[in-house]
Amino acid sequence: MKRIAGVVALLGALVGGPLAAQEGEGTGSADIPSATPAAKPPEKQCRPDVGCVTNLPLPRFVSLKGSEGNARRGPGLTHRIDWVFTRAGMPLRITAEYENWRRVEDAEGAGGWVHYSLLSGVRSVLVTLDMAELRAAPEASAPVIAQAELGVIGRVLECRTDWCRVAFSGTRGWIRKTDVWGVNADEIID
Repeated sequence: MKRIAGVVALLGALVGGPLAAQEGEGTGSADIPSATPAAKPPEKQCRPDVGCVTNLPLPRFVSLKGSEGNARRGPGLTHRIDWVFTRAGMPLRITAEYENWRRVEDAEGAGGWVHYSLLSGVRSVLVTLDMAELRAAPEASAPVIAQAELGVIGRVLECRTDWCRVAFSGTRGWIRKTDVWGVNADEIID
């Protein structure tokens, strides 16, 4: 019974009526909560370099999980589809978060809002230099073991300061970070 009276007192305070006094509660200002702060919870303040939903850094790289992903104009199924990503494993950069949606962009800056279930934390890179050289070791003097064409997608195995070890269709080697898109210049991946 006491709990119900407390709810009635709060409702009375919110509508400005004398219900609290009628239910036998005190009428002092300390007994009636202020309606302003309780009416709407404060919005979460987010830092521009950290996602509000995941608390992970922004921007950050992920990859497309399947072979197709719709990029929408806004975060929700009611928003128009502006772009369709069609390459499984394609690296994407997350630039914003809203509930279950992530705003992403590709190497050319095209993108939109994608449902998080279409994205994977598996890291990949897109070759940005035609006939980029894969080397046996992370140094310019190491032997070339393969060449990757412009636009080829590879899986990231590790990254050092200037080089990343990647796998392209079973071939593994070291490629310069400047020859790929999908990792930050200062990023180290073990």
